[in-house]
Amino acid sequence: MTENLANYKYRTFIPIRFSDIDAYGNVSNTIYLTYFEIARLSYWKEIVEWDWENCGVILGRSEVNYLKPMTVNDQIACYLRTSRIGNSSFDVMYVLVKMTPEGEEICTTGKSVCISYDYKNYKSVPIPLRERQRMIEYDEPGLITNTN
Repeated sequence: MTENLANYKYRTFIPIRFSDIDAYGNVSNTIYLTYFEIARLSYWKEIVEWDWENCGVILGRSEVNYLKPMTVNDQIACYLRTSRIGNSSFDVMYVLVKMTPEGEEICTTGKSVCISYDYKNYKSVPIPLRERQRMIEYDEPGLITNTN
């Protein structure tokens, strides 16, 4: 799968910790979802300004496509964008890259289905209008599929 990084505006650097490394010196497959989570939370804080007092988010599904290994010596970043918005769920796409002398090299892609959630009543709820609008405005209306 080839991702066009031009479709992604949001990027955050991810530190690789020693505990992320497996016996072969590569980032363990189990850690990639943590990297996605770090990027997702950063995006929600910085861009979407999600109001956690009003509404939460839970994950419905996550996918990881391992393309190239990453090691403890790599400098990596995660690109992220909202790609679909429904009534109570939305999709987030990820691209993990490592910095090389030739530029950024795509190592991993992924996707999460996120669900707007009311923790007090234990049920999904419509995505708050403010957060919905901020995702649409930031990630370009032409790149987001609206399934309402």
